Amino acid sequence: MTELSELGLSSYEEKVYRTLLVTGAVTAAELSDISGVPKGRIYDVLNGLEARKLIRLQSNDPNQYVAVQPETVVDRLLAERAYELKQKWDRYRERAATIRSNLLPTPPTESSFWLGSLGSDEMRTALQQHVRTAENVVHATVGTPYENTTWETLQTEVEAFFEGASADLTVDLLISEKVVTVLPDRFPRLIEDQSADVTVRTIPDVVPSFDVIDHVETTIDIPHPISDADRIGVLGIKDSQVVKEFEQCFQRLWVDADPLLE
Repeated sequence: MTELSELGLSSYEEKVYRTLLVTGAVTAAELSDISGVPKGRIYDVLNGLEARKLIRLQSNDPNQYVAVQPETVVDRLLAERAYELKQKWDRYRERAATIRSNLLPTPPTESSFWLGSLGSDEMRTALQQHVRTAENVVHATVGTPYENTTWETLQTEVEAFFEGASADLTVDLLISEKVVTVLPDRFPRLIEDQSADVTVRTIPDVVPSFDVIDHVETTIDIPHPISDADRIGVLGIKDSQVVKEFEQCFQRLWVDADPLLE
């Protein structure tokens, strides 16, 4: 491969251009004889070089061709290669984006995550706002990581939960037996004092803690990997299939659970 071919000239184009640099102005027939480019191809080659402004007509009677200065030709060929490379780069980027979308999992578009430890002010506010979105029913489970905390910490979130609940809301609350041991004696009165219609049941194990609001959204507590008495935050999901799976899980647990408050 010659230097000019690397910049985009064919072998015939390079022969014609290099010949013109030596001969000066010549006709197509003369150029064919001198360069060795067949007469059947010479006009195609000349027209292509002229269109790319690498050669030019010097006279019309007869047509004679001359080479454009090498510095200009090199700059024009380089500009052509740069444009072609940019076009290829753009195509590669588009292809990569297509491949990435086909091969990689699609990031969830209907989810959110709130950082917040148990009993924190941030989570108290988030919990209130979350429950306020409920219009009909909340199915809530209380297990890990609440099982390893104190009532003082748990109370903060219980109160925030019911502060956000409207009076005509139905709440089915499922609590693990270990959490029950943390509840104070006045817990039944706390439930009775709520304006919402609350039913509480208990079951040996609930992992993880989650709730389902109006069958359209679920939130899941993400336990802290270092402290079993805390969580990292809460994941909210509105994907209908995920919500349906958690609702079905709640119903299975609810059927097997025992009433906590008679």
